Amino acid sequence: MSQTSARELGLCRCHTCGLLARYQAGSVCPRCHSRLQVRIPHSLAWSWGLLALASFMLLPANLLPITHFYNKGLLQSDTIFSGIMMLYRSKMSGIATIVLTASIIVPVGKILGLGWICWQLQRSKPVRRKRQLIMYRIIDFIGRWSMLDLFVISLMVALVDRGVLLNVRAGPGATAFAGVVVLTMMSARMLDTRLLWDKAAR
Repeated sequence: MSQTSARELGLCRCHTCGLLARYQAGSVCPRCHSRLQVRIPHSLAWSWGLLALASFMLLPANLLPITHFYNKGLLQSDTIFSGIMMLYRSKMSGIATIVLTASIIVPVGKILGLGWICWQLQRSKPVRRKRQLIMYRIIDFIGRWSMLDLFVISLMVALVDRGVLLNVRAGPGATAFAGVVVLTMMSARMLDTRLLWDKAAR
């Protein structure tokens, strides 16, 4: 049994708010007033480019210090990994595991997941839309909470077993990590999942 697409019926899904609306050239979404686009121009290229930048930023995000602080007059620095190890040594393995998952495992998983979806869209073989859409929705949902672990690391490194602190400031690793989060979120937003239906219809 053949399926009729929304595009064939003259309908278009707003990429901003998700409303399904009647499409005409130059029309806007009746709910959020964003410009309606049948497909995001150069969606796959934009997603690949942003994903490549996020991958590049991942290395300094994990190797450079995320915090610089003075402890009893001495300047100390912590990377994401050293902060995690400090939490384990402080017998806070639960929090350390959460931080490890959110700051290392999740960003790498997001990059690999988005890369897999983009690669599948470029292949000549048919795609499994349901599996890829589930992965995309998980990545998109996790992206909204990706900055929480950075605050957890900063607070725990600064406050657990450190004595009196005079000054605490963010290091270059925090900037790089924020870049990874923002770039992966932008990559997910630029990836037009409607391309899965286009590929299936070929």
